[in-house]
Amino acid sequence: MAQTAVLTRDDVLNALRQVNDPELGINVVDLGLIYEVEIEEGKVQIDMTLTTPGCPMHSFIARQAWRAVNNVAGVTDTTIRIVWEPRWTPHRLSPAARAQLGLV
Repeated sequence: MAQTAVLTRDDVLNALRQVNDPELGINVVDLGLIYEVEIEEGKVQIDMTLTTPGCPMHSFIARQAWRAVNNVAGVTDTTIRIVWEPRWTPHRLSPAARAQLGLV
């Protein structure tokens, strides 16, 4: 009997690393935009934010994130929730993102 791979948070985050903020060219994980990843029986719910509440690209970024995660093996459904609390700050940037932005 073949074993089914278990879907992990790392699988989801790796998929989300393929989604770039179109203005900054940095992925949403390194930007610190991903707040929560919940997985239950193949259903994934992601709470994410954007750098500013008025971001005109919010729908585009959310759709890209949905597509990326929905294509991961083992994912049966994906829900992306855009949240504004806690508010995003540059402190959430990964070291890689800081380097790309020249903030090191």
